[in-house]
This record gives sequence, C-alpha cells and structure tokens, in this order.
Amino acid sequence: MGTYTHGHHETVLRSHRWRTAENSCSYLLPHLRGDERLLDVGCGPATITRDLAGRVREVVGLEATEEAVALAQSAGVECVLGDVHALAFPDDSFDVVHAHQVLQHVADPVQALREMARVCRPGGIVAVRDSDYLGFTWFPACRGLDRWMDLYQQAATANGGHPQAGRELVSWALEAGLTDVTPSSSTWCFATPEDRAWWGGMWAERIQQSALATQLLTSGLASQDDLDLVTAGWHRFVERDDAWLSVLHGELLIRVG
Repeated sequence: MGTYTHGHHETVLRSHRWRTAENSCSYLLPHLRGDERLLDVGCGPATITRDLAGRVREVVGLEATEEAVALAQSAGVECVLGDVHALAFPDDSFDVVHAHQVLQHVADPVQALREMARVCRPGGIVAVRDSDYLGFTWFPACRGLDRWMDLYQQAATANGGHPQAGRELVSWALEAGLTDVTPSSSTWCFATPEDRAWWGGMWAERIQQSALATQLLTSGLASQDDLDLVTAGWHRFVERDDAWLSVLHGELLIRVG
C-alpha cells in the first residue's frame, strides 16, 4: 500500500475533518441520482463519506489500517479493511467508486484505478481527486514555505507517493485502460484571516508533531532547525494581512464501460 506520509495525528485529522462533499467533491455531486451504492476509498474520518451518505442509497467506506477503520466507524460510517490494489468485492458491486486524496499515497495508482473500475458497474462512475503540490501557490514569498514544499516532496517520494498526482490522473486512467474520462481541476483558497489562521496554524503544528515530522527527523532529511524555519513561515503567513494560498487539485470522472 505504501506509507501514508501524513499519519493520523490530531493536526492531520483537524484538516481532514474540515472536508465536506461540497468543498472536496463538488465535481461529482451533479452526477449522483440518489439511488446509488457508493464505495468511498480511503475515507479517513468520514466527513465526506457522511455527506455522500445523505445523497445516495448506501455508502461503504474502505481504509487500509485497523486504526483508520476504527476512526471512520467512530463517525458512524460502515467501513471495511482493504487494499485498493486488490479490492475484496465482486465485479460490478457499486454504482459509484470515489477516492479523495488517495492515489497520491498508493504504491500503484494505475492498478488502484483498475480495481476501482472493476468493482464499479458498467455505466457507473469512478471519481478521483488529488492534490498537485507543485501547483500550490502563495504570497508573499517565504523561505519557510519554500522549505516546507521541498521537505514534503522528499518525504512523500521516499514513501513511494506521488505528490503531483493531480496532474497525472488522466495519464494513469488511460494506462489503466479507462478512456471515457472527464478531467477538471479546482482549488482551495486560504486568504481570509480566519482561513489563514486555521490552515497556517494547523501546518505550523503539523510540521512539528505529525508522522511527517517524525519521518523528516529520523531519516535525516531535515533538522529541528529546518522544522522551526517552516513553523515560522506558517506563523508569518497567518500574521500577514495580505497573505494568500491556493491549493490545486486535479479531478477525474470516469464512466465505466
């Protein structure tokens, strides 16, 4: 499955629990009819999953570890343990298969897409959305945030991840033999005082306390001084009235043949 770079520290979950169907899969919502059975791959703390459950007939979550399964179940969502590279469901089990911020973390995104399509019925939808980290932009220029991006790229790549997954989705789908694809992109923008405080404050802590921080320090990719530089950069982002950050995502709707 590969190593999940972010881990499940409270600072990570704070970010994940902010996600909703509206802010994280709006490209999919117009295509839901209300009578579908939906598989949510990598559902995490299940805030998106719960939203989707109110729009379709049935939702099942999938997670890769017992810890993550328990996290979703504690939110009241049916969630099973499994590997997206080899899903333990029969062919054509679902009308919709959805994955948000998942393919960037798996060892073989092409095989994952093949499996997602296999368990989706003919005429159904596979919907994926992933970040493109090198597409993130911010103002003003900041040495701490530049270092944050550099360190994240190194850590994610060392874990077998794909930090520019958003731009690779179409290529992966075609390699998986999926040709009826509709690509799009969208962003999260953090520029108001409240949004800057939430996002910047979260990352100022996360770079010090999460699995990413542990990996960076124990692997020698970063020193404590590096992490302190990043934290200072995020604090500067929060404090500047003119600061702005845009987070780019690639999206793909796939009609299964």
